[in-house]
Amino acid sequence: LGTGGTPGQAGRSPPVTVQLSPAAVTQDELSEWEKTELDQAQVEQRIKEYNSQINSNLFMSLNKDGSYTGFIKVQLKLLVRPVSVPATKRVPSLQAGRPHPQGVKRRTSFYLPKGTVKHLHILSHTRASEVIDALLRKFTVIDNPRKFALFERSEKDEQVYLRKLSDDEQPLRLRLLAGPSEKVLSFILKENETGEVNWDAFTLPELHNFLVILQREEEEHVRRLRHRYARCRQKMQEAL
Repeated sequence: LGTGGTPGQAGRSPPVTVQLSPAAVTQDELSEWEKTELDQAQVEQRIKEYNSQINSNLFMSLNKDGSYTGFIKVQLKLLVRPVSVPATKRVPSLQAGRPHPQGVKRRTSFYLPKGTVKHLHILSHTRASEVIDALLRKFTVIDNPRKFALFERSEKDEQVYLRKLSDDEQPLRLRLLAGPSEKVLSFILKENETGEVNWDAFTLPELHNFLVILQREEEEHVRRLRHRYARCRQKMQEAL
């Protein structure tokens, strides 16, 4: 699997809920177009139509053995749970917490920046579980891949729908069937579970690291509030 794209700017606040606008409706069933089976001639025709509609060089290519390759874009919305990476690794462009000074040689933890997007170059038979593995390897995340799931997002009649992909589904096939429109279909990597974070599942060094992160968040929030009120006070004094 090849990866590309640039992660978004590092965010500092770790929100604890996921909100999509408009509110997303979870669905389990495949759409009618997702159940479509294509023969070789139809696949070739769909690829030609797909490539004619995109405004980039992220084309799909048909292979001699009948398979095809192409790119999918995945947005990472890991907003509930911090992820863990080896403490010896440096993750570029990501805001990581300071490791605990004693006994943290194995792993450290951080929140992925909000809005991080990655392009993956995959095969038509690449499964959703393999896409998750590739994304975690890209960020050197060592958490169990079962903690995460790949979702498809679609918009219809001003309503947003989310569907969790099974491990064996083929994202590039869905991308080809849907076409390049992000409204018709886009992919999101999210936590596999919802609800409150089970902090008891983390190690002591990880919890110490989270406390450092929270302290930094609090200090930054207080600094911004003080700056805001200072500007308001200055404007009032100028008006007086």
